[in-house]
This record gives sequence, C-alpha cells and structure tokens, in this order.
Amino acid sequence: MDEIDFRPPEIVARNAAKGLALRAKFRRGGTEVGVARAEELVSRAALSPHTIKRMVSFFARHEVDKRARNFGNEENPSAGYVAWLLWGGDEGRAWAKDLKERIGNAPDI
Repeated sequence: MDEIDFRPPEIVARNAAKGLALRAKFRRGGTEVGVARAEELVSRAALSPHTIKRMVSFFARHEVDKRARNFGNEENPSAGYVAWLLWGGDEGRAWAKDLKERIGNAPDI
C-alpha cells in the first residue's frame, strides 16, 4: 500500500473548505466528526485506510441527502449539502471509493 497516495486531492480539499465556510455562515450541516474530517481534508495530510473506509460509508448513507430541497444551493444550502461538502463532495466520494477498491480488504493501519 506504500505506492498508494492517501493525500486528498486539491479539489477534495477545496470542497471541504467550502463546506466549512457554508457551515460557519449558515450555522447548519455536519457534525463535529464531519468538521474534523473537513479539517483533515483541507490540510491534505495522508489519511488512513480506516478513514477512507469511513468516508465511503458516509457517502453511501448520505446519498439520499442529494434529493433534499436546496441541495447544491449555495445561497441557502441544505444541511445535507453542507455535510456532503465537509466530507469532500462528489469528488471526495469518487476518490475515497477508488482508494477503497484499491486497498481492498487490507487491514487498517
């Protein structure tokens, strides 16, 4: 797994930063865990395989949030949209899913 880059891509970090800004402005969306995840993504430090798996699980559970009113509306965002961004947005989902497929069932480090 040493050859796999676990650093979040720049677009994922930007989505997380946008989520933090929207959460601060509108005072909704995400949990403390989501805020911590966003801060990790913004820092672009390498994440653990365990964290990648948690990201995949978050997106699977919260896919339904995309059907909510104001999902994607940056003038009046739904709480689900803010949370989605905190975890890296669509690009975060794609990145985490790709990494999870690449690491398979390897034990968490």
